[in-house]
This record gives sequence, C-alpha cells and structure tokens, in this order.
Amino acid sequence: MTATVTGIYDSTDQIRNVEDDLLASGIPSEKIFVDEQARQIKVIIPETTKPEIVEILNRHKPVRIS
Repeated sequence: MTATVTGIYDSTDQIRNVEDDLLASGIPSEKIFVDEQARQIKVIIPETTKPEIVEILNRHKPVRIS
C-alpha cells in the first residue's frame, strides 16, 4: 500500500530544503510534490517507509504533518 505524507511549513526555503533532503535520501522526484504557494510538500511512498519520511520532514520544523 502507499501513503501520502504532507508537511506544511512557514517558508518556501524550508520546503526547498526538505525536497533536497528527500532527494538525497533516495526518494524519486516523481514522488515529491511541492506547492510553494500553500507552503506544502507531499510525498507518496510505500506505507513501510512512512516513519523515515516523517523523520525527514520533522528535521525541518514543520507547522504540521499529516
């Protein structure tokens, strides 16, 4: 099964840093969706890797993760 994890941030700089971190950890770019206007980043990943993605998103101090 797949899961979508969404991180909401205060700035577009945070979103860019999160995206760079996700790409560096091996997440394919086609699984990462950035909405700079809404200051959100969504990642579609297998359910088994959700904890790792949440950890990466938390490193960048999100407003909220869902």
